[in-house]
Amino acid sequence: MKFFVDTADVEEIRDLAATGLVDGITTNPSLVAKSGRKFADVIAEICSIVPGPVSAEVTATDYDTMLKEGRFLRGIADNVAVKVPLTRDGLKACRTLTSEDTMVNVTLCFSPAQAILAAKAGATFLSPFVGRLDDIGQEGMELIGDICEIFANYDSFGTEVLVASTRHPMHVVDAARMGADIVTVPPAVLRKMYDHPLTEKGLKAFLDDWAKTGQSIL
Repeated sequence: MKFFVDTADVEEIRDLAATGLVDGITTNPSLVAKSGRKFADVIAEICSIVPGPVSAEVTATDYDTMLKEGRFLRGIADNVAVKVPLTRDGLKACRTLTSEDTMVNVTLCFSPAQAILAAKAGATFLSPFVGRLDDIGQEGMELIGDICEIFANYDSFGTEVLVASTRHPMHVVDAARMGADIVTVPPAVLRKMYDHPLTEKGLKAFLDDWAKTGQSIL
């Protein structure tokens, strides 16, 4: 499973990329707006830090303008994945951009039917939003299971399942169990994956015992 980090905070990205655990980045207009910087500058800097795919989202809703924005975004760096919404025009833009050898992340997927259309449109990545489904009383991870099952039936579907809107480490674990290709997580969720009380307790016991010896390894 690949880990993408869902943020546009450059310092956060530098810190997490240094762990060697980050395979890519996902952003959206809301995340970039928080930086207070020019959109293209933020994307360019992120792409220089992380060699893997960096999703940069169009803001247009019509096909022609989506295409113009997508072509501009892919020109920022070779590792930009143009992010488009799962709408009729978004899928049309996806088809055109992928035919031009552009990575495309189709976002805001909430049903298996939508997922099939995105795969048919040639999406590089599909982003089903599990947390937002949980928020309205549905089981978001059921959607991931359904999509993974469907995609496994067709070798012609080259689309990778990118689990989005993750809220806690169990979303990551469940996604891995279901065979999702990628999970994108906020920095706080990735850091929570390190934590376990028994790890902390065990480490303290080891260090306390070591301190009693009065020794130093170096």
